[in-house]
Amino acid sequence: MEKLGFGFITLISLITVTPIIAIVIYIFVQGSPAVSWDFLTSMPSDGMKAGGLWPAIIGTLYLTLGTAIFAVPLGIAAAIYIAEYAPNNEWTRLIRIAIINLAGIPSVVYGLFGLGLFVVFMKFGTSILAASLTLSIMTLPVIISTTEEALRSVPTSFRVVSISLGATRWQTIRRVVLPEALPGIITGVILGLERAAGETAPILFTGAAFFLPRLPQSMFDATMALPYHLFVISTQVPGMPIRIQYGTVLVLLIFVLIMNIAATVVRSRARARRQW
Repeated sequence: MEKLGFGFITLISLITVTPIIAIVIYIFVQGSPAVSWDFLTSMPSDGMKAGGLWPAIIGTLYLTLGTAIFAVPLGIAAAIYIAEYAPNNEWTRLIRIAIINLAGIPSVVYGLFGLGLFVVFMKFGTSILAASLTLSIMTLPVIISTTEEALRSVPTSFRVVSISLGATRWQTIRRVVLPEALPGIITGVILGLERAAGETAPILFTGAAFFLPRLPQSMFDATMALPYHLFVISTQVPGMPIRIQYGTVLVLLIFVLIMNIAATVVRSRARARRQW
């Protein structure tokens, strides 16, 4: 029975992983002929049927960094309060349920919310700032939930020993709990930022441009972005070469992969220093 159970789990794992690997290989085979230094560093041309992705790459980087600046500190601070300071009562449980529900809201709803609040009401216009704030609100539930779980996974004995040695609650959190929970926190942050980097609907309403002949000069400028650019060349540009479409997909996958690798390195080093 044990062998049968392990065999069944292995079969399910293969069924899950094989299509993903096949999709990645197919994208690499179809898109790699289009990827070159000129493709990565030049402006689109000929109605976006030629040229490169440089404005879209830079725009995606700006949006990801903007999302990180707004969402990461606020999300970690909110998780610290919920996990370490908030009393365990009905209000706290209601807040946790609300955060979980917010994580499941479709991204297009966040886009419409950002359009109404940041673009129209606060008059930021269609800009990097409005798009980054919208993406930040969308990624906050993921960051808060994963950070709270990471904080709660730290053994209570660590807190008891620290406080018994004379440390305050904040000193205990800052010097003991946060370093021990860092691998889980990094995982949540990267999951949130990866979702932000690959979303189209929120930036469609708040900050993405169909085509720009130059790079954005300030946070109040609109920008091109890889997800929206991929949507445009796949649906709005007739006669688009298929290799450029798959090349754009491949560049976006590489962008996300670089984020994953960086997070894995930091997480591995943090786990190596962990005491439990």
